[in-house]
Amino acid sequence: MIDLHVHSTFSDGTLTPEELIQLAIDTGLNAIALTDHDTTNGIPRFLAAAEGSPVKAIPGVEISADSKHGALHILGYFVEPGSTALAEALHRIRESRDVRNREIFHNLNRLGLSLNWSEVEKYAGEDVMGRPHFAAAMVGKGYVKDKNTAFNKYLGRGKRAYAERYRPSPLECIDLIKSAGGVSVLAHPFTLELSPKQTRSLLSKLRSFGLEGLEVYYPAHDAHLTREFLNLARELDLVPTGGTDFHGEGSPDIKLGSGFGGLEVADETIALLEARRP
Repeated sequence: MIDLHVHSTFSDGTLTPEELIQLAIDTGLNAIALTDHDTTNGIPRFLAAAEGSPVKAIPGVEISADSKHGALHILGYFVEPGSTALAEALHRIRESRDVRNREIFHNLNRLGLSLNWSEVEKYAGEDVMGRPHFAAAMVGKGYVKDKNTAFNKYLGRGKRAYAERYRPSPLECIDLIKSAGGVSVLAHPFTLELSPKQTRSLLSKLRSFGLEGLEVYYPAHDAHLTREFLNLARELDLVPTGGTDFHGEGSPDIKLGSGFGGLEVADETIALLEARRP
């Protein structure tokens, strides 16, 4: 069993790369991919921790792409963290996120939800601060009952404290991943919030750009969605992949490797992805 969608403290996860490898060993997984948001800075520690262990460590990244509908995230597998083009693009994305964070901070305080910058920082990991950390700080101060409420009322797109940031186009994301020796996969397609016909049209376009896989197996995909996405993957010659989107304590119901308990991603998925490497 494998898990191809995992986050560490280098983005919005609560476990370090070393702790993720140890948890994978304890869980009996054969492989995991570190796919932190808009950064590859945790990969060297991730790979070093896996050396000599029974767990195959796959270097990855999750890039937020520009989208008119829902959330469009592109996963990159087998990327070289030292790739100059990828590193520069990710740095620009993180800089934009920093500017956006300051605007969100100002918006929340203007709305009467008084926060200190240090209160948000303590919830952030070792690199990328984002909206989940603002949500955690809001829960900690008692302003909202949980993170979902924070997003639904304040932090979600179009809500009162929301602020935009730079996102590369899907084509740019795919090209960046390819330039770094990686394979691109569309993450959690249900978050696109598109009809089946619209989803197929978008996937067909992304496939023409060089997309190589589709995250079919995902905790939030019910049996119907899983079948729907699997059929699309087969139709468009995309590798059907899967992962839990594991964040640790931030999403305590999601377990590494199994999601809500029933997720299973086949080991041979790795070989299928490796065959698509440029």
